[in-house]
Amino acid sequence: MRSILALVFCLAACKGDPVKCDQGCRNYFALRYWEKTEPEIAKAPAEQRDALRKAKQAELKSKIEGGIALCVSQCQSANHTEDIDCMVNAKTAAQTDKCFK
Repeated sequence: MRSILALVFCLAACKGDPVKCDQGCRNYFALRYWEKTEPEIAKAPAEQRDALRKAKQAELKSKIEGGIALCVSQCQSANHTEDIDCMVNAKTAAQTDKCFK
């Protein structure tokens, strides 16, 4: 019985930080999304860009909420602190490429 409890506590302790995983996943999704979306917005007529950007922001929010739980779960299970920190600190989509090498 003690060994089972010890294993449960160890497995719980071996998981990545859920808050950092959430931050990293959200940042990763957003950077990737805007990398693909900004050229589309730039091609739109100037008077339509603000409305298009607002619509894309709402779309991003929906996409993030739809995939965040899985991303955080996988991030926690992997427990790669350096990758998590990299995803949190990335400022460009290109920087996120370096997080998993």
